[in-house]
Amino acid sequence: MAQLNITLDTNLLKALFSLEGRDQAYAKLMESILNQVLEHQAMEQTGASLYERSEKRQAYRNGYRGRTLKTRVGTLTLTVPRLRDGHFSTELFSRYQRNEQALVLAVMEMVVNGVSTRKVSAITEELCGTAFSKSTVSSLCEQLDPVVTAFRERPLEKIYPYLIVDAIYTIVRQAGAVRSKGLLVALGVNGDGYREILGFMAADTESEGSWGDFFSSLKDRGLMGVDLVVSDAHKGLVRAIGKHFQGAAWQRCQTHFSRNLLDVCPKKHQPTVKAHLKSLYESVDHEAARAVKERILTEYGQNAPKVCALLEEAFDDVTQVLRLPMAIRRRPTQIGN
Repeated sequence: MAQLNITLDTNLLKALFSLEGRDQAYAKLMESILNQVLEHQAMEQTGASLYERSEKRQAYRNGYRGRTLKTRVGTLTLTVPRLRDGHFSTELFSRYQRNEQALVLAVMEMVVNGVSTRKVSAITEELCGTAFSKSTVSSLCEQLDPVVTAFRERPLEKIYPYLIVDAIYTIVRQAGAVRSKGLLVALGVNGDGYREILGFMAADTESEGSWGDFFSSLKDRGLMGVDLVVSDAHKGLVRAIGKHFQGAAWQRCQTHFSRNLLDVCPKKHQPTVKAHLKSLYESVDHEAARAVKERILTEYGQNAPKVCALLEEAFDDVTQVLRLPMAIRRRPTQIGN
């Protein structure tokens, strides 16, 4: 841009050095400067000043449009020139647009993480000097809907031999009431050991039917080649796995099993039983795991019979993973795409 001479109103200059109204004067100063910048840009793009007759004129003016710009010193009211051909351009708002987009994304992330619209409004007022209303926050979050839909409906084109499924329960507001809602989640693990969230579905109950609908939707999107499924021992879930992934092995989730086992274990024995379970899960093969199981049965056969009975019952289910390569068993440091 060529050199630009800025003119300032005398009263505005006086206000800048007064104790009263200084903040408002700063806003008016910025407003005056930016409006003069816009006017100069319009002159450069038309090739003539306002109302000037010139052979160098390249376009004609077509009035102004108002635009507000929120800044740290307040909200500015700017008059943006318009050209008849509609080609007036300025980079003045580019940084503002980036900041505005960052703010919108931050608002969306706050809502996704459970921050209430009331708190979001208070935060934006503190940051920007202007509060977002509850309806504005809700409207912004509606922009997430197509993104979420595209993610949920994307084709599953890779092979995921290993599938981990679980339900997460969260509190939602539905039809004006606060209630608990289940979110069925599927995590796929490819042949290299990288994990990827394949899909999720909200459900009122964790039943065989709801899990079956979820598995059907995954298969409709292309899920195939599942060799092993990891889940807790929820009866409806286990039946749905057997029905929709026939031929696949079922691995009982070791985290859930540990909780179940410690629930029936006398408190004084829990630390040592927990250590034995860690050794069991970290066994290099089934033979080593069976040796750990026998030690537990021998040591706690009389003092913790319920622990031994549950371990005997579930041993094969919690050690299915031992037939997989060691690299697949360990949690990877990266997430697959």
